Amino acid sequence: MTRAAFPLLFLSLCVASLLVGVKQVVWSDVLALDDDAWLTLTASRFPRLAALVLTGVGLSICGVILQQIVRNRFVEPATSGGLDAAKLGILVALIAFPASGATTRMLLALVFCFGASLIYVAIIRRIQFRNTVLVPVIGLMYGSVLSAIAEFYAYRNNILQSMQGWLLGDFSKIVQGNYEIVYLILPIVAVTYLFAHRFTILGMGEGMATSLGLSYSATVTLGLLLVAITVSATVITVGTIPFVGLVVPNLVALYRGDNLGRTLPLVALGGASLLLACDILGRLLIYPYEVPIGLTAGSIGGIVFLALIIRKNR
Repeated sequence: MTRAAFPLLFLSLCVASLLVGVKQVVWSDVLALDDDAWLTLTASRFPRLAALVLTGVGLSICGVILQQIVRNRFVEPATSGGLDAAKLGILVALIAFPASGATTRMLLALVFCFGASLIYVAIIRRIQFRNTVLVPVIGLMYGSVLSAIAEFYAYRNNILQSMQGWLLGDFSKIVQGNYEIVYLILPIVAVTYLFAHRFTILGMGEGMATSLGLSYSATVTLGLLLVAITVSATVITVGTIPFVGLVVPNLVALYRGDNLGRTLPLVALGGASLLLACDILGRLLIYPYEVPIGLTAGSIGGIVFLALIIRKNR
């Protein structure tokens, strides 16, 4: 796909996202400034589009950062325990501070995600033989332990069914007034782009990065903090969406290389386009009902994940 075709595909998906829905949007009514048509766009369709784009951009960039830190192509928040740790943090907030708002829940999710990511990186650094597949498998096992702890406490407090419902990635409840926290991803993207060269060097390993004058520990900490903020903001807004940060960076790196200064815009566009396509597919499969995006993105991402592992082993 050419450079010009990629933005065109993204814009086409944005337009399709605005048009697809149970309530039909008639553009003649929009141009005529019809109140009902504008209310549908401003209160539902535009917020949903913004949340989709920002979530896709944020999760794909999270994948890039984690892959550079761990030096493994198969690592992202879903395969390193980050999503499960954020889920556990939100659950702790719900139990310990039942009257807390979204900000408190996000802060606890951030703390748990950041702490769990530090532990995961420490575990991987202690492994002498870094098998390509072993690193994400350890992350999946680590995430399963965190998820089991969360589900145990949810069961103890009789909120298991509720937790499983609202943590499954779903954009159907996004309306004006309950998604704005996801705009925190914008400064995260800006900071990641400013530090793109450092994250590229980080992927060369601690010895090479230190010899080039990079503060390895400080850069790793910054990267994990950016990931934790993004993951906590997306989980608290739309739930968990796996494999976006794995699929897009791998496909971009396959064709464009590893220089993040050049590839980050493509990664961001790719993540947003993937989520838009999965969301449109979910809205059309059982129309007028909707398949949660956590299922469509997870299915597509899981297939690509297996394909990448098979390709790598060959």
